[in-house]
Amino acid sequence: MDRLREKIALVTGAARGIGKACAERFIKEGAKVFITDIDANEGEKVAASMGATFFHHDVANEKQWQELPVEQLDILVNNAGITGLDLGPGDPEHASLESWHKIHEVNLDGVFLGCRWAIAKMKERGGSIINMSSRSGMVGIPGAAAYASSKAAIRNHSKTVALYCAEKGYKIRCNSIHPGAIWTPLWEIMVTDEKVKKSIESGIPAHRFGTPEEVAALATYLATDESAYVTGSEFTIDGGILAGSASAPGK
Repeated sequence: MDRLREKIALVTGAARGIGKACAERFIKEGAKVFITDIDANEGEKVAASMGATFFHHDVANEKQWQELPVEQLDILVNNAGITGLDLGPGDPEHASLESWHKIHEVNLDGVFLGCRWAIAKMKERGGSIINMSSRSGMVGIPGAAAYASSKAAIRNHSKTVALYCAEKGYKIRCNSIHPGAIWTPLWEIMVTDEKVKKSIESGIPAHRFGTPEEVAALATYLATDESAYVTGSEFTIDGGILAGSASAPGK
């Protein structure tokens, strides 16, 4: 388990869910890992449990990016993000401009700032930027317009960063991951009835939710030198949802 030996990684939004799973997997693969989160209490506990270094960090704050005490960097996972479910209606008719701005500020501005910061850290020796988008960045989501918009923009910006770095001769790769139906703490809050969970799973071709660890396995591949020729690409991990089937295939 040393595919990331001697590499230095930073994972944002790593106090729980996919970010936490990525950080844990990177450490198991031999990387030195920094994790950041806006939740200082949980972030400190998680970092201590896995042997990472924690920084309290708002990804939408430009100054806080500049002040991160990380001198060298090989891997950045821009994972931090919000759904905005607690900010009122999310549909395109009733969503407020305030909520639209807040969601884009965290999800999109945070990724922009992270990419810019990482390019400066990586351009001399190369590295891998992994941006966490969503299946919602590939399709329309009627009840979450700002979230879908922000995740779609992450997909495009990842390609722009990849092409820019290639054009400049930087050995920096940038790719996006698009998870869908991954059983994280957010889903646990939204779906508390086992029958409802089973109903959702029946509409997934793979017949189940994915796990944060499965997303972390994909992120690990993109972080390693095994993916040295992979840049500007997008990776869906959704149990087959975006393959085109609206429901699980028949037996």
